[in-house]
Amino acid sequence: MYPLKFENLYYEKIWGGRDLERLRDNLSDGKIGESWDVACHEHGMSIVANGKYKNLSLDKLIKLEGKNILGDKINQEKFPLLIKLINAKDKLSVQVHPNDEYGKRVEGELGKTEIWYVIEAFEGANLVVGTKECTKKQFQKAIDTGNFDEYLNKISVKKGEVYFVKSGLVHAIGQGIIIAEIQQNSDTTYRVYDYNRGRELHIDKALDVIDFSLKGEQSRGLKVENEDYNKTFYSLCDKFSLELYEIKSGLQEESDRERFYIFTCVEGEGVIFFNGGEEKIKYGDSILIPAYLGKYEIRGKLKVLKSYVPDVKKVEQEIIGVVEM
Repeated sequence: MYPLKFENLYYEKIWGGRDLERLRDNLSDGKIGESWDVACHEHGMSIVANGKYKNLSLDKLIKLEGKNILGDKINQEKFPLLIKLINAKDKLSVQVHPNDEYGKRVEGELGKTEIWYVIEAFEGANLVVGTKECTKKQFQKAIDTGNFDEYLNKISVKKGEVYFVKSGLVHAIGQGIIIAEIQQNSDTTYRVYDYNRGRELHIDKALDVIDFSLKGEQSRGLKVENEDYNKTFYSLCDKFSLELYEIKSGLQEESDRERFYIFTCVEGEGVIFFNGGEEKIKYGDSILIPAYLGKYEIRGKLKVLKSYVPDVKKVEQEIIGVVEM
């Protein structure tokens, strides 16, 4: 086993732009809104870009290596995560995602809970995270008239901020931003308003799943400082865990045979050393750490997001141990 890199899957969007050129030298033509960087979905399938399994699709690799890649506790029938970079040059639609029960029943796939890390925030960068003082009846009227401003929780954002977007939370990515999005492996989105751009809306389904009690707030996290690196716990739920490592010189870890990890570099660059070789990681890269990789070390000066499907109780105990120190 070795750390896996994948080809970037680029998707042109009417709200996209060219800002991913700050991170990449392989951007395809057009207004690129999304880069799917670790994906195993019918709408986008990652292709291995390095090592022994280069040019093999992720679904075929999973069939070949199974638990060696995913881990003993991860369902091999459905890859659980989808890692994207999103560049919004213009604002996205006002939208919502269903929970798992509704998604499976109505769409035949999982619902979607996700989390955003702001990689770059340009002038005027903003997000919508939830509603404010709004009932379903008031929101229905806002849909009919297009007058949403008083009901949407629109906030200005800065580089490095994190926002948890639970299924049922009304949200929108505003213009002037690049985010890393870690989400459940689902592509189900219900648009409720799209600024008259002519795309399909899904108002009835959206109203079925919106939870007006949900509040969107910046995730502050719990930061632990070490000599060689700092670690911030940002999110823990049964869908995924998200942590940020600020590596000053080096980080030594060992893979978990129960689950895989994904590292997404959001600043700087470094090298991952493992038994059998090394792999560079730089700004904008996502790399999958197979469950059976073993010991590895990341050296350099960089910031990386670590996302994975957690053993919730195990991570809770780790956090409790930090708090009690």
